[in-house]
Amino acid sequence: MSDKKAPKPKQLDIAIDEEVADGVYSNLAIINHSASEFIVDFITVMPGAPKARVKSRVILTPEHAKRFKKALEDNIQRFENVHGTIETNDPPPIPLNFGPAGEA
Repeated sequence: MSDKKAPKPKQLDIAIDEEVADGVYSNLAIINHSASEFIVDFITVMPGAPKARVKSRVILTPEHAKRFKKALEDNIQRFENVHGTIETNDPPPIPLNFGPAGEA
């Protein structure tokens, strides 16, 4: 047996400022990708409004996007275990038109 102690797990101290902690409401997300990143635009669509704006953009590496997908799936499963199945039968609120397609 070794006298060495097992390494302590590293901890990450995360801080959040008030403006970010307030959050941004989104009822639409658009996801695009290139060979090196995933871009997620969070949008708020108002009923009857002909135009909507991106409220927040998050850019992820492909590896982190896959980890995020798994974490989101796990959290949705836990939510549904407590609150029941989340229904998603509604069609998209509006047809989407983003102009010419591009790659980031």
